[in-house]
Amino acid sequence: AHVAECLPEICTLDCGTMNFAEADYVMTNTPGMLRAMGQMMTDLGVKPEIEAFDTGHLWFAKELVKEGVLEGQALVQLCMGVPWGAPNDLNTFMAMVNNVPDDWNWSAFSLGRDQMAYVAASVLGGGNVRVGLEDNLWLGKGELAENWQLVERAGTIIENMGARVIGPDAVREKLGLVKRAPVAK
Repeated sequence: AHVAECLPEICTLDCGTMNFAEADYVMTNTPGMLRAMGQMMTDLGVKPEIEAFDTGHLWFAKELVKEGVLEGQALVQLCMGVPWGAPNDLNTFMAMVNNVPDDWNWSAFSLGRDQMAYVAASVLGGGNVRVGLEDNLWLGKGELAENWQLVERAGTIIENMGARVIGPDAVREKLGLVKRAPVAK
């Protein structure tokens, strides 16, 4: 209901079920639930940001596109290093990257101290970048970060690698998003 009420430009769709981190928590997203949520987003004109925590999640996301539940040229986030999803290593990362269809937009992240390393890995792999306090609270050892600091550091890495940072309007154009206000009550 909150997606229909708020009508965000992008909405997360975690494309699978998995044991999540160290707690006794299972992130439950059955195929039926994902089809219903994905179809709702598509019908509302909200672009799903597919979160793939393992290769099977990518496999199912491709099936959702094949079935027409999600539109082609999907947006996917490769989620690395979240226990017990895709391990935080470059072999697994490249397996994930190599399973993303060529016409999809993708980005990747890793947790904690590996967040900035995955900024570089994402650029080298041909993708986009995600950083923020959701995945990492630290700017350095013992130094709490503010979100803008993580973004600034990521931007420096990207530009020092010879790539470029684009702003919100360019991102909207690249992803085919339309900025809109929530539905008035």
